[in-house]
Amino acid sequence: MGSLGLKPINTNGQKNSTVVVIEQEQEQEPASPATRLFHTKNLNCHIIAILGCTTKINPDVIKKGLESTLLNHPRFSSIPVVDEKKGVRKWQKTKVNVDEHIICPDLDPDMDSPDEFLEKYTSNQTTIPLDMTKPLWEVHILNIKTSEANAIGILKLHHSIGDGMSIISLILACTRKASDPEALPTLPTSTKIKEKNDDTETPMKGGVGVEHSPKRLVHTVVSLDDMKIVKNALNLTINDVVMGMAQAGFSRYLNRRYGNKNGKGSSKTNNLPKNIRLRGSIVFNIRPSTGIKALAEMMEKKSKARWGNKIGYVLTRLPISLPDNPLDYIRQAKTIIDRKKLSLESRFSFSAAKLTQDIFGSKVAAKVTRRILSSTTVLISNVVGPQEEITFYGHKLAYVAPTTFGLPYAVTIHFQSYCNKMTISMAVDSQVIPDPYQLCDDLQDSLQMFKEAVTKQDMV
Repeated sequence: MGSLGLKPINTNGQKNSTVVVIEQEQEQEPASPATRLFHTKNLNCHIIAILGCTTKINPDVIKKGLESTLLNHPRFSSIPVVDEKKGVRKWQKTKVNVDEHIICPDLDPDMDSPDEFLEKYTSNQTTIPLDMTKPLWEVHILNIKTSEANAIGILKLHHSIGDGMSIISLILACTRKASDPEALPTLPTSTKIKEKNDDTETPMKGGVGVEHSPKRLVHTVVSLDDMKIVKNALNLTINDVVMGMAQAGFSRYLNRRYGNKNGKGSSKTNNLPKNIRLRGSIVFNIRPSTGIKALAEMMEKKSKARWGNKIGYVLTRLPISLPDNPLDYIRQAKTIIDRKKLSLESRFSFSAAKLTQDIFGSKVAAKVTRRILSSTTVLISNVVGPQEEITFYGHKLAYVAPTTFGLPYAVTIHFQSYCNKMTISMAVDSQVIPDPYQLCDDLQDSLQMFKEAVTKQDMV
């Protein structure tokens, strides 16, 4: 492009509709190994965060807020380019027209079935690629009243901008306490092996090319207070409860699916085949969080802070069974996860991907990573959110539901805490998971089952 020989990266195999002129004096930054991976065909991954607001959203206020904060972050004011002569990928600073990144469709505020419309709208976003000639993010504003919120904001961005923890931290750095418009939200502080064979072909397992299929985005909200009751009764962590819920929810869901397949149809009988092997890829942030205070200061003062994708994963068993004591799900999950925490698997996965990339290049590293991930059934992440109600540029949030798509899974599940709530958001391939709300119910019912069990245990 121009005298520098730079052109926008074209991940989607489509011709770019416009040409971006790169001036010689514009600032450039080398692309990280993770950025290069996420711009390959095999790992072209995106993040969508749905923000439910308690009031109607004012687009002008959002625009002003973005201009004074998010645009000061270099990843939100840069485009990925490649030097054709050297074959090196870089981030190139560019001028940002905020109006091109804010989408406000003209909608009927009194439409029928707004929840259904929201689901279709967000799911459709998984089929629409971002314009690679502009910074890789969009904000969609839907001023419609759903069953959970009075308006919806949707942040869509490319995963090369940052990992999930970084993105959520950055969003929170743009928010303030609802009770104190000048104060940043408070986050809770934490209190407390490799598999060789592939997973069983269960009704939850995606097939070849599942990462390219459209995804249906759904979510449900459970009580974080109920999760804490279970956590405290068993002396666990919230993450232990999350993994127990996943294990129990998947078992209940698969038992029903197998029962329907066999014509038995009852979820009360054990319809599970013997020796089901189901594993999940559990995402870990392998460096300390930058912190929302540092990110807020970075955007305000245009200073520098640690940023990027530095995540690892572990492949862990999720035993599928129907034990007599429902608390066995959590105890079993805790034992497995504790072993994984003591191992170096998450750090090794990051280092191995980087080494492979350095030696063989991004395409080979992406293929190897994809092959490993596709041998498992589900991706699970758990991100800690603020403890009190917050506002996003003055708009109070009712819930936050982030998810991702573009990875080789028929179902990815993200747990996101906010105040006294835990949002469980999923991106599913409807050809594999035709009833995602049933899976949501099974996860929700599993928590209720745990709560009832610990309550009875305390009464004994």
